Amino acid sequence: MDKFKDILTHDATRVRQYAFSFVKWIFFAAIAGALGGLVGTAFRYSIDYVTGLRTDNPWLCYLLPLGGLLIALLYRVTKLSGQGDTNLILNSVRTDGKLPILLAPVIFVSTVITHLFGGSAGREGAALQLGGTLGSFIGRIFHFNEKDMHMAVMCGMSGLFSALFGTPLTAAIFAMEVISVGIIYYSSFVPCIVSALTAFWTTKLLGLNSAAFIIESIPKLNLTSVLLTAVIGIGCALVSIVFCLALKWSHKLAAKFFKNEYLRVAVGGTAIVILTFFIGTRYSGTGGNVIIDALAGKAVLPYDFVLKIIFTAITIGFGYKGGEIIPTFFIGATLGSLIGSLIGLPTEFAAATGLIALFCAVVNCPIASIILSVEMFGAKGIVLFAVAVCISYMLSGYYGLYTGQKIIYSKRRTRFINRNTK
Repeated sequence: MDKFKDILTHDATRVRQYAFSFVKWIFFAAIAGALGGLVGTAFRYSIDYVTGLRTDNPWLCYLLPLGGLLIALLYRVTKLSGQGDTNLILNSVRTDGKLPILLAPVIFVSTVITHLFGGSAGREGAALQLGGTLGSFIGRIFHFNEKDMHMAVMCGMSGLFSALFGTPLTAAIFAMEVISVGIIYYSSFVPCIVSALTAFWTTKLLGLNSAAFIIESIPKLNLTSVLLTAVIGIGCALVSIVFCLALKWSHKLAAKFFKNEYLRVAVGGTAIVILTFFIGTRYSGTGGNVIIDALAGKAVLPYDFVLKIIFTAITIGFGYKGGEIIPTFFIGATLGSLIGSLIGLPTEFAAATGLIALFCAVVNCPIASIILSVEMFGAKGIVLFAVAVCISYMLSGYYGLYTGQKIIYSKRRTRFINRNTK
């Protein structure tokens, strides 16, 4: 009888622990998501405003070196030089989870400056940094321990990613999957999905729309469509390696030859200005219009993906802020469209496939990538998207956008390797 009572007491204790943990994370994630939604909305409106301003006044692109000097000065004054990248956020999930709150406004302002003056960058780098920083800040207010701080950072990341892209399920899975490839932190599923949904609903209330597209001409699922889709996956894997190496070597060469950070951003900005003078503003900012055109089946230039790699590598490598995911969408969509036109696939479907496959190849997140395909393009082509994703994931090797990302298990066999991406 006493043993039976002990079992009941133990079970009751476990139930209370789970109930308390559940309520705690629902409460925390709702706060983190609401704050992330507000900050994400402000950030998206700011980026859209300065993008419109630059589009109406193309001469602003020639002031990019000045913008770079402002960014370098901002990081120097706030003593955040060397800390303003996504790798800091990823590494924080493996350490104490504490991030300087000052990083949030600094990355916000510096990314807006980059977009105002035409730097080729995205916004998700800022999303992960903003979200991770906010999650860490709220976690400190709640006096979380080190393990809980890790989940708090992922909570913040998923909220801001959801706010900026309007893809809540992708945001939640991406935050769980991107830290350590081969391991998904399932314990953070509830807080990440609550944070992502809260941020998503917050942005909806404030008038923002989701990044969803209708792809009409999805091929029927048969051997031919699978093989043709596989070609896009192979192409995206190869280009992803080139893109990652371009970003890596651009940063290394810039740091080697221009040790002064002010000189570095000025030289990089000047290079972008010269390229813009001869080529035009097609590759400035996110290039969202080109992405939309490619997904609508409109013809793209055969060298679009090459020039976007060059513009983005110089922009990010020389010290401007933003992110690489939207440029990845640009590169993937234009590459996919080009390949589709050569092998006979509908170009809008090929562009969508290229976008998803290249995203997977550079972030090493196959599950999040497949979910992204559903949230952006619907579930009709999910199997074909999955084919391109799995091929690009494997053939991209151990390259990735974030050197702070860990490859825990080999992509070729069930072997523990625990290495950073190249």
